[in-house]
Amino acid sequence: MLSQKQVDTYHEQGYVIPDFQLDQAIVDDIRQQHEQLLARHPQFADYCPALLAYDTGFLNYIRTEPILDMVGQLIGDDFALWNASFFAKPARKGRRVPWHQDGEYWPIRPLATCSVWLALDDATIDNGCLELIPGSHRRTELLPHHMNPSKDLALPLELDPTGYDETAAVPICLKAGQLSLHDIFMVHGSEPNLSDHPRRAMTMRFMPTTSLYDRAQAARNPRDGRLSMSERTLFLMRGVDRNGNNDFRVRY
Repeated sequence: MLSQKQVDTYHEQGYVIPDFQLDQAIVDDIRQQHEQLLARHPQFADYCPALLAYDTGFLNYIRTEPILDMVGQLIGDDFALWNASFFAKPARKGRRVPWHQDGEYWPIRPLATCSVWLALDDATIDNGCLELIPGSHRRTELLPHHMNPSKDLALPLELDPTGYDETAAVPICLKAGQLSLHDIFMVHGSEPNLSDHPRRAMTMRFMPTTSLYDRAQAARNPRDGRLSMSERTLFLMRGVDRNGNNDFRVRY
């Protein structure tokens, strides 16, 4: 569980790194399952945006009790998993993730999500660890983004330079099995991985069920070439639905 000071840090700074680390054996299991996914779908070598659409077995790790306990402390007792993804920056060729806010992509209203970022390798400055701008979540509106079609980027939407101060960024260096949690309005990104070491990470996106997953809005969003957001399955993880998300699958 998070201490009250850690909960306060999350709300004040927009992120927190808890005193938690998965056992190495579990980390190894996730890595192996990811390798099996890539054997079937090599197109996801760098990024898989809808992990559970291809292997619901990853739910076994997402349902880790301490992770769900911490999420509940931050966004309330009633929440669902609406997406999980895998950012796998291969050694020497992992692409940069441009500065962005996650909510620019997501059909959730009102916008509210706690993202859990689980390191499956040691995440360092050299291999392109996650970088955050503390306090940037306090501007609770989406800042202007633009499309950047560069093949050097893992995501196509990039925050306009006027929307952030890169000098305020902090690197989130984690050991394999550690995690961080951040707010939906947090400005974040990461540098490319030019090192000899991979930087794999699994993200879990939890929304309070007081928000609605708007499938009509999702259907209007451009497809990412793999799976429309309107097709994603929602999993009720704790509590009850509070806003008419009646297509939840109860998995916990």
